[in-house]
Amino acid sequence: FLDLGSDLANNWMLALWAVVPTPDRARMVSKATIAKLLKTHRIRRLDAAGVLARLRTDPLPVAAGTTAAATAHIQVLSSSLNMLNEQLSEALERLEHCTEQLAASNDKTATEPARQSDGAILMSLPGVGRTVLATLLAEASDPLRRRDYHALRCLCGVAPVTRSSGNRCIVVRRLAAHRRLNNAVYHWSRVAVQHDRICRAKYDALRLKGHNHARALRSVADRLLAVACAMLASGTLFDPEHAVKQSAA
Repeated sequence: FLDLGSDLANNWMLALWAVVPTPDRARMVSKATIAKLLKTHRIRRLDAAGVLARLRTDPLPVAAGTTAAATAHIQVLSSSLNMLNEQLSEALERLEHCTEQLAASNDKTATEPARQSDGAILMSLPGVGRTVLATLLAEASDPLRRRDYHALRCLCGVAPVTRSSGNRCIVVRRLAAHRRLNNAVYHWSRVAVQHDRICRAKYDALRLKGHNHARALRSVADRLLAVACAMLASGTLFDPEHAVKQSAA
């Protein structure tokens, strides 16, 4: 059972264990039952025949009562994990609702036209999803409000550190950074490289120069933070063709 997946708290793993809690039960369950479970949870990397073949291998010889005791213990853990998964799902739904409200709201006054909210501007950037947006707004609200690019890049850990001594000068990664922001901008730049051609071109150019994957992503994240601050200052949404329009002009 442990060879079928690394995340034992995953919903489909818990559902599979509920259907096949013991080696004896694995010999009785049908292939159609396993196929239906895999289809319900959208598991395509495994097939029913392969799962059953693995679960029906000869079990370890154990003393009488060991299987029943282990099954009872796992049942308690499974119930707790199912409850935690439900709570995580509810939290993600609430987060989705909150980020949608932030992205939909506009700042306007009686004398000025409607202005895009910070949430809507950040959400328009490539690679920004609900988790990245929520992390940026929660953990970097002050530098975002001030449109402080230099503070943001230091907090997020994308600003390099230069160390010099005599004739020696080296540039190293910044370790003194906000952990959650550092993780958020890493995934932001990683997804942006997959979906935005300019980010991809910058990433490929850095890789050709010999930089490793993480170093290239930090440079992409640095550029994205600069773009985000410029957009927030002007109150405009992200335009993927902005660079092309400027060069044509």
